[in-house]
Amino acid sequence: MTKRILILLGHPDPRPDRFGAALAAAYGDAAESVGHDVRRIHLADIDIPFLTSQAEFDSPPAAPFVAIQQDILWAEHFVLVFPLWMGATPAKLKALLEQVFRGSFALAQSPKGPTPQLKGRSARLIVTMGMPALIFRVIFGAHGLLALDKGALRLAGLAPIRKSIVGSVEAIGPSGRRRWLVRIRRLGTLGI
Repeated sequence: MTKRILILLGHPDPRPDRFGAALAAAYGDAAESVGHDVRRIHLADIDIPFLTSQAEFDSPPAAPFVAIQQDILWAEHFVLVFPLWMGATPAKLKALLEQVFRGSFALAQSPKGPTPQLKGRSARLIVTMGMPALIFRVIFGAHGLLALDKGALRLAGLAPIRKSIVGSVEAIGPSGRRRWLVRIRRLGTLGI
């Protein structure tokens, strides 16, 4: 069964030699090769102002962010590839998510409280980092990843949210990178 997949390369650096770019391409190319319908967004191509007030967050977003909202609504599966910077998502990626999730797009208010608006969609988070993945999970509790998972995506209704943590990205060398690309291609063919 094919899926509609949206891939967001959440690295602010536009250089194509970033490993995150290779991971996003591997997932997307493999998904397309088996018939999944894939759309791609590159964070580095988007000019993103920071929100500075609750009033801004509560108001509708500008046109470029409405287009991304439409892509998210179109998608059945959302893939987010990003580097871990200072224990969390890069500021520009967080700013994009704030712009896109603003208003009642991700979470609408009802008499019973907040209501998730993005149910029925799954997600895959692919995060690269300099530290070993085990250290990130055990010592740091994967807090930077959990904030995105539980504090944004799951709150908006996405589930399940699966994670691929590529640790020691600078130290794994070419063979380690090739192994990760094989894993990510397999996930792309499966659409998970």
